[in-house]
Amino acid sequence: MSELQQYPVVYAQSVAWGDMDALGHVNNAMYYRYIENARLAYLDALDLLNESVSTVVSSNQCRYLKPVVFPDHLKIAARIEEIRNSAFRMHYLLWSEKQQSIVATSEAVIVCIDQKTLQKTQIPEHIRKKIEALELTAGHEI
Repeated sequence: MSELQQYPVVYAQSVAWGDMDALGHVNNAMYYRYIENARLAYLDALDLLNESVSTVVSSNQCRYLKPVVFPDHLKIAARIEEIRNSAFRMHYLLWSEKQQSIVATSEAVIVCIDQKTLQKTQIPEHIRKKIEALELTAGHEI
């Protein structure tokens, strides 16, 4: 669990019975919903939801390490690994309370868009500074 301390945002996610598939483990599509919840918690910590820019997911992937079953509680750690001109790359760890281990990792590229034109836009400097400051709370320097 010490790995989670390297991430500035850790989102608590309960696994619901309905999250499982016919094989009796959490369906792969649910992981993306869990990750989305952690991403929104991160963006909320930046107060990015009240800015003139929005974000969209450009690409994402998930590596499933161990199956998760109900009942369980996950901790989903989120951080930004890289800041680009108009995008940033996020990394996630999914930690199972029941298994006391990492059960999945994920990455996503998030693009900033202008809310009015819906076109890609550069990340404003004040948002870059917010990201850097938030990452430093976990000892992570970008």
